[in-house]
Amino acid sequence: MSDAYPIVTVESEWVINPEEMGGKTKFWYGKPDDNTNWLFKYPRPNTGEHWAEKIASEIASLIGITHAKVELAEFQGERGSVTESFARGGRVLHHGNQMLEVTVDGYNPNQKFRQSSHTLANIWKVMDAIFLDPESAKQAKLIIAEYTVLDALIGNTDRHHENWGILRRRTGDKGRDFVAPSYDHASSLGRELRDERRDRLMAENRIGDYAERGRGAIYWSEDERYGPSPLELVRRAAPTYPDLFYSALAKLQKLDEDSISTIVNRVPDNWMSPAARTFAITLMCYNFEQLRGMIQ
Repeated sequence: MSDAYPIVTVESEWVINPEEMGGKTKFWYGKPDDNTNWLFKYPRPNTGEHWAEKIASEIASLIGITHAKVELAEFQGERGSVTESFARGGRVLHHGNQMLEVTVDGYNPNQKFRQSSHTLANIWKVMDAIFLDPESAKQAKLIIAEYTVLDALIGNTDRHHENWGILRRRTGDKGRDFVAPSYDHASSLGRELRDERRDRLMAENRIGDYAERGRGAIYWSEDERYGPSPLELVRRAAPTYPDLFYSALAKLQKLDEDSISTIVNRVPDNWMSPAARTFAITLMCYNFEQLRGMIQ
């Protein structure tokens, strides 16, 4: 299509740490005429993680949620996505697990999956500990609430404790901490499904089942075996923290089904199958209606 997203071609001489390429997962690079570093990420085989990252970033941009900049890219003939570094200006990213370890008694920072202590309530404790001014803490929590609304919209089930964080100056000046932009949205939009599965879910009108059965990485209660779906998390959180989540949900006023379709359809034709395209649009439209119903 004429308005397709551009594709960044990454040159071999731009790679900063060639040894990181051994695992063939991701590597950092920098262009000679650009002071910003970018992270090239390969999608896992037979997934659409690259286009999921791009679509998620465009959705976040449209509704006004702070996020890392993402572009589609190629390196040595292989496709992926590139994410712009947001740890600039002398700031370092401290992941959520690092913050939770020093804030929540007994928190295991190395347990990425099925970490039932990774709850909204414990994330709020981190914000209260870092941002001592109550209004600043509230604004930090609002940003996290916005990220969970974005997750619910795109079906992101991978908001584990290393997929959010705080940007802090190397000097440790507490007055200069910020919630990092939302990043790492690859586990979204049914990117893992084969087209046959997508077609079957569509034909059987089971998009809602797919959305509701997803297991998120933020828990509601430490007693739960699994985290609720991203949609269910917002359903529970909105009436419990109305000042945060109704403000976050209001971001969706900038969205409609046409804009969802436009964002998805800008992915180049040979990067995303018709079935994947239709499924992603339908999934987001379902989630959009569910979220919109929470504030009506």
